[in-house]
Amino acid sequence: MDVSDILAEHVAKQQSVTVYKDVPLEVDIGFLTATDLNPVDEESYNENIEEYLMSTARDGVQTLVAALFSLPTTSSPDGPLAQLPSPTTQLPRAKALPKPKPLTKWEQFAKAKNIQKKRKEKKVWDEEKQEWVDRWGWKGANKKKEVQWLTEVPANADADYDPSKAARDARKARITKNERQHQQNLAHAQSASAGSSIPATADRKVKISRTLAMTRTSTASMGKFDRTLEGEKKLKGVKRKFEPTEVSASQEKSHNLAILQKLEREPAAKKMKKLDGGGDDVLNVRKAIRTASKGKGSAALVRERGGKTNKTKKGRR
Repeated sequence: MDVSDILAEHVAKQQSVTVYKDVPLEVDIGFLTATDLNPVDEESYNENIEEYLMSTARDGVQTLVAALFSLPTTSSPDGPLAQLPSPTTQLPRAKALPKPKPLTKWEQFAKAKNIQKKRKEKKVWDEEKQEWVDRWGWKGANKKKEVQWLTEVPANADADYDPSKAARDARKARITKNERQHQQNLAHAQSASAGSSIPATADRKVKISRTLAMTRTSTASMGKFDRTLEGEKKLKGVKRKFEPTEVSASQEKSHNLAILQKLEREPAAKKMKKLDGGGDDVLNVRKAIRTASKGKGSAALVRERGGKTNKTKKGRR
């Protein structure tokens, strides 16, 4: 009995754990990946694509498993554990690198003067309590400086004047002022980093003036009755001139003759250029010809009556 075929098939199933490739596989244990850079065997691929893909995947998994078993292991209740090393493959970033934040006005001054920032301790020693207290915050050392056992009341103060409330309002005003200056410094640094040719202060003034002008002209009176702000410049506009609704016959005749003379003075080349709609011609000759050709009877009637039509103007009877 010949069992060589059965043994050969059994040996083929029990492949070696060592994978031999013309180009060794690149294994990254940190990412648990194996990369095969060998060219595709076109003949084997076209002959049996499923077998070829299975063989390639088996070689990659076998190489990855062999690399995992080569790592040092530690015993645990769940069995031996292996610590994966750091990945070696450089993956591209999903987003661009963050741009460095622009320096604020104070940071630029400190850098020019070589001023080093010193970090203050969070706790300070209180001589009265003989203990360490917070420098800032609730019951902090900074609050103690604001507390006064005697406060001078101004002579013109109201009857309900509260010194503690006035101190709180002044403190809130200082906080608001500091926050506003901080925002201005950030805007100044942002405009400086953008490389604007106009200084930040001048740019803001131009934007404010433009916005103010737009708000002035958005009212029905064009800003005539609006209250003028301190330091506001008077807006200079163009006054529109309207022709009177009723004029004499001589004025109307001279106006129409002026239009005709303007049409006669235009060169022929300029007229042909404007016929295609490329200019702001007073009379579109091509459109006039189309209109006259559509209504030949009306045009003939106009010529017979000496320029008067039987159509009345809109709104008149």
